[in-house]
Amino acid sequence: MAMVDRFRYSCYILATVSTLSSITFLYWFHFSGPCHSHHQIIQQNKNQSINLSLSSALNHFSFPPKPLRSSSKSLSSHALTLHLALARQGHELHIFTSSSPNSFFPTYPIKNLHFHLSNPTPGGYLDQSTAWRQFQAENSTRKPFDLVHTESVSLLHSRSKNLTNLAVTWHGIAYEAVHSDIIQELLRTPAEPQSYALAERLTQVIKEVKFFPSYAHHVATSDHAADVLKRIYMIPEERVHVILNGVNEEIFRPDPEMGKDFKLKFGIPESKPLILGLAGRLVKDKGHQIMFQALKQMFAENSQFRESVIVLIAGNGPWGNRYKEFGSNSLVLGPLDETQLAGFYNAIDIFVNPTLRAQGLDHTLLEAILTGKPVLATRLASITGSVIVSSEMGYTISPTVDSLKQALHRIWEDGRRVLEKKGEVGRERGLRLFTATKMAAAYERLFLCISHGGKRENEYCRLDSYYT
Repeated sequence: MAMVDRFRYSCYILATVSTLSSITFLYWFHFSGPCHSHHQIIQQNKNQSINLSLSSALNHFSFPPKPLRSSSKSLSSHALTLHLALARQGHELHIFTSSSPNSFFPTYPIKNLHFHLSNPTPGGYLDQSTAWRQFQAENSTRKPFDLVHTESVSLLHSRSKNLTNLAVTWHGIAYEAVHSDIIQELLRTPAEPQSYALAERLTQVIKEVKFFPSYAHHVATSDHAADVLKRIYMIPEERVHVILNGVNEEIFRPDPEMGKDFKLKFGIPESKPLILGLAGRLVKDKGHQIMFQALKQMFAENSQFRESVIVLIAGNGPWGNRYKEFGSNSLVLGPLDETQLAGFYNAIDIFVNPTLRAQGLDHTLLEAILTGKPVLATRLASITGSVIVSSEMGYTISPTVDSLKQALHRIWEDGRRVLEKKGEVGRERGLRLFTATKMAAAYERLFLCISHGGKRENEYCRLDSYYT
């Protein structure tokens, strides 16, 4: 690790963005001159603050874990949000990514972004061997990196085991997925074949318990995941850090006029007393089969509910066509960009996420909360432990049709005034926990912690008080 006095002259950070528009990214940041965050003051409590002046050189290096053909919005959003936020502080980014010769490659109006391209593997993945050689060549021409960071298993544990200055962010671990497998099996109809995913998942848990210690520092994106890493995976407490996901608070914010414009553009009647919102991949493991059945039954059983409710669905997937069966009670919008999503959230009364996946921290929930909307979501440990922590800010359900119907009926009876109050409470908490600014500053603080030896007595390593 480089000496501190060298850090006065340069600040390096290297990082990854997984998939964006089906393209995989790897970021490396460099800043010439003294390193200072635009958000240098971190409030530790009401009477004390810590100055986050970056007097240390930081390097951030990782590999994307997802194939180009199967992008993960939450993972790519997390990485892109984090690293662009750091780049806007003046860091120079070197991006190692795959791009086919005939494919479109996006550009960003940021002069300190540099791309190192390689051809993807036949399966559509980043060629890690090539990217590793590119990195080594780049690294050999500069001062050695002080920090290595990877999103999930982007950097294989066989390479990470000798890197003491490495941090890995886990967006989902096999132990969490066991809960999802149990839910899927309970929802399986007699006509569907039995899945053996649960047995396979337990085998994967054992594998992870064995190789996770190869990573020096672990970042959990939820309190529950951090607890699992410490108790089940037996990672020493001082090597586990909690940094919640964050979304762009400048885009996702309350804007009634934007909501009105969105309704006008898509012909959404103002006369509807309750507007429900769904967003993301419209697939089975996101809970759309139970959502569809719940709405279908409620529309058939309660004419007043049917006349007063409309459901807006943003995203694409096989369940999009099923929702169209509800006629005037639904509007399938297709995929929306961030600005359109902001309008979408401002147009709805409550955001519904009946996901069956017990992994990571879904960005759509955080986007809705920062926009000032209450949320309804499945009672999964990561959600109830970090997001919907009380009934004052939303509703939680068991992953069943009956539980979802009861919650929707409760929402309908509560009405807009109650929902608006819950949205206000949620946004107040969200501004403390779920902003991109907060997330980026927390990562900076962690990078400083690791670059200073990763000792708990170091003030930069005290992340527990950061979210209070």
